[in-house]
Amino acid sequence: MTRAPKQPNIQLVELLDEAGMPAKGLARRVVARGREQGLVLSYDHNSVRRWMSGERPQRLVPGIIAGVLSEALGRPVLPEDCGLPEDEGQTLEFPLAWTAGITTAGQLYRADGERRRDLLGGYSTAAYPSATVRWLTQPFVAGPAHRGRIRVGQPEISAIRQMTRAFRDLDNRVGGGRIRSTVVQYLDANVAPLLRGSYTEEIGRDLFSAAAELTKAVGWMAYDCEEHGLAQRYLIQALRMAQTSGDDGLCAEILAAMGHQATYIGRSAEAVDLARAAQSAALRAGHPALAAECHLIEAHGHAGLSDPRATSRSLRAGVKAFETDDPNPPEWLAYFDNAYLAAKVAHCFLALGNDAQTAVYAKQSLRMNTDYVRGRTFNLLMLATAHAIDEPDEAVRVGGVALDLVEGLQSQRALSYLRRLRSRLRPHEKLPEVEEFTVRAKEVIPG
Repeated sequence: MTRAPKQPNIQLVELLDEAGMPAKGLARRVVARGREQGLVLSYDHNSVRRWMSGERPQRLVPGIIAGVLSEALGRPVLPEDCGLPEDEGQTLEFPLAWTAGITTAGQLYRADGERRRDLLGGYSTAAYPSATVRWLTQPFVAGPAHRGRIRVGQPEISAIRQMTRAFRDLDNRVGGGRIRSTVVQYLDANVAPLLRGSYTEEIGRDLFSAAAELTKAVGWMAYDCEEHGLAQRYLIQALRMAQTSGDDGLCAEILAAMGHQATYIGRSAEAVDLARAAQSAALRAGHPALAAECHLIEAHGHAGLSDPRATSRSLRAGVKAFETDDPNPPEWLAYFDNAYLAAKVAHCFLALGNDAQTAVYAKQSLRMNTDYVRGRTFNLLMLATAHAIDEPDEAVRVGGVALDLVEGLQSQRALSYLRRLRSRLRPHEKLPEVEEFTVRAKEVIPG
């Protein structure tokens, strides 16, 4: 069987002609930009001519070519505009080199900002296990010092952290769907150029920590929108950056977020594995509250596997860690308090089918900071669900309070929890109060 001949890359030819850039000039710029990103590339004018003839350059290079042409033409150019669409699975992988992580994260921000459809696939069952293995086995390397065009200092890092706090607050108040695209634009326009900039090892660690925290936040927003494949991409790249920064605590938080997502979609055994990996990082970080969160994620995974004994064991470990004094917890863990602990315990009992205990802890979870509107909505819906079978009148009363909040959110998770409540109320659908609640809920749930 003969191999089909390569087709000329007309898109690349036309862009080079438009830019007035000779093959030698493109090769020189690609090599230089690759060097800025820690890549050793060896291309000349003959390489470019082969690309123009239809040959595909090595991985990561299409994004570099697009960046060079974007700069030359003064407008955004994507790899697919150059006839070199990137491998859609690349951003699902944990980059081996931290410098490759800069490129991969930048490609993710850019592609998401352009609303690339290939990012919107379903949950990949192989992605998190593979990323976790790489994270666990990655050898220690020196800190991320880098040379680039923009000099990065503490003011730039402080700005990222301030924006992260603001975005996180909005996410908690209105849901991930309302603000995610804005945060992605900020990452692409403001954070990615800094990652490609000049910084010392000390500044680099702080920069990667700040970038990882915001990237993780966007992954959480995507998860809240039930864009699960996209959420995985962000959380994996956040984990790579957190490891580059040497921030074990943030690594644990990101792994716990992965476990949270895995439990939500029914991958309970995977959630247990991720939670245990998170515990190892939390132990190194020395934050008992963080370790407590990781134990609770493991407990929820065991509950999803219908294993009450293992659930109880992990819950006890979580409570014990939570009660241990943590003199200097990280700022991003401020949400983890007694109310959050109660909510996680309630989720476990709900998964085990114990409605009475679910109601006890769900009520406790409502003693929470009122700024966490989405979390309060979840907890109200969980309490209503616990009452649905035996006390439908109480279920619709509590559910009605939750509906008031759902209407102001853009959160697919909230809608999914609302659907679960409706399903649990179905045996009582002839009751007037249940019928009234169902009519109102239908107005909120699309379709």
